[in-house]
Amino acid sequence: MKNIYSFLVFICVCSSNVFAQENRAQNPIIFADVPDLSMIRVGDNYYMSSTTMHMSPGVPIMKSNDLVNWHLINYAYETLGNNEELNLENGKNTYGRGSWASCLRYHNNTFYVSTFSATTGKTHIFTTKDLENGSWNKIEFKPSYHDHTIFFDDNGTVYMIWGAGQLKIAELKDDLSGVKNGTERVLIENASAPAGDNIMLGAEGSQLFKVNGKYYLFNITWPHDGMRTVIIHRADDITGPWEGRIGLQDLGVAQGGLIDTPDGRWFAYLFRDYGAVGRIPYLVPVKWEEGWPVLGEEGKVPEYLDLPASEGLMPGIVASDNFERRKNDKALPLVWQWNHNPDNSLWSVKERKGYLRLKTGRIDTSFVQAKNTLTQRTIGPQSTGSTSLDVSNMKEGDFAGLCLLQKEFGLVGVKFENGTKKIVMVSAVDHTSKELESVPLNQNHVYLKAECNFKDKTDTARFYYSLDREKWTAIGSPLKMTYTLPHFMGYRFGLFNYATKNVGGFVDFDYFLISDNKLDKR
Repeated sequence: MKNIYSFLVFICVCSSNVFAQENRAQNPIIFADVPDLSMIRVGDNYYMSSTTMHMSPGVPIMKSNDLVNWHLINYAYETLGNNEELNLENGKNTYGRGSWASCLRYHNNTFYVSTFSATTGKTHIFTTKDLENGSWNKIEFKPSYHDHTIFFDDNGTVYMIWGAGQLKIAELKDDLSGVKNGTERVLIENASAPAGDNIMLGAEGSQLFKVNGKYYLFNITWPHDGMRTVIIHRADDITGPWEGRIGLQDLGVAQGGLIDTPDGRWFAYLFRDYGAVGRIPYLVPVKWEEGWPVLGEEGKVPEYLDLPASEGLMPGIVASDNFERRKNDKALPLVWQWNHNPDNSLWSVKERKGYLRLKTGRIDTSFVQAKNTLTQRTIGPQSTGSTSLDVSNMKEGDFAGLCLLQKEFGLVGVKFENGTKKIVMVSAVDHTSKELESVPLNQNHVYLKAECNFKDKTDTARFYYSLDREKWTAIGSPLKMTYTLPHFMGYRFGLFNYATKNVGGFVDFDYFLISDNKLDKR
């Protein structure tokens, strides 16, 4: 009897522990590509910006009231600029470039979002009084200040810090329209030094904070034969002298900064490279010891956090869409982004009620150079995207369907060739696009599905088609998804349609469904 009682107590304790863990936040807090975080708290609300590079609209703004459950509320811009690279014209593109690490700040009842771009050669600053509903004012100037942070000091001076390895600082003009002449100088000669002298990635990703009168500068560096590492410098005066040390060196979780809660707790927000799904956000608890923020639990990134549990990434970060719109609905919810600048004359959710129509307007030679691919993030550890499309109005040479977008992409869709239609699976692994399988299509409606497995960096995907949405058939071969620097982004689900011979065709997508359930069993 005692043994049975002890066993029951053991089961209850284990169940309680599991229940306690399940009702706490778990790292990563977002299992999706949300890199280069910049975060602020205004009252009881938290706001975060991130990087989306070649996507439009760009610099997503997210909101949370608990640091864990986030939802998209806005973008800083619809399009960053207007040139051949951003418009996918004349064989040019801006994959892996576009806009990089942003800085989000709040000062005197105004929100500031800044970013920089090698594509435009400029630094861009966007301001608004209303982060969710207001219009943006835009300021831009040359040059493009790499991985910069804007800092509003207590005396009213506005600073910008930027660079890699050697960090520089300058004062900004009162209207933020550029750097004040004569104020630029070196802030820290070698910010990577606390991590040693064998450095692969010089300290960058600057974010500056002021806590109890001291200045704290966060950077990321990467030693050879090591991992991405948090470097923290502190000073009593912004002009220095600065003293630095390693802030965190675990799992490669790095780049970000500090955030506090209304009840006085502190966390560091950081991200981790996690293979094909992209760079995913983590929270790390912070304690203050002798004037230093001490990150992690005994120097480690914890799996669980004393914060509310995640309610999932749907519909705040990704969402299904049936393309049905009411009178005042946005044409596209914020979860959607176009691959590069779209041609707004070639898509519609109004021309056929309840459908997304993608029309062809030019000849394209490859999927990655095609206009108007509409995307949203894949999510881990597993996710499925599916769609239905009507291909009645395709023209000879058209190709439309569902993609997993990265440099080494995978596609399942319908090709119209030699007067007939066929379902095809295309893979671009090893830098070459290959049609791996085709199946004749003798009807005008088809269902397509892509399943992704990012668990433990498995990074594989499979593609399927159905003629009736009941029976699904695998097509082609599994795609080995690879995170490549030329695209510098996690894989994205996407809906596409482009012409290779004749313009004027179109396809209608009935819906896009995304699921984070376990992969379907067949």
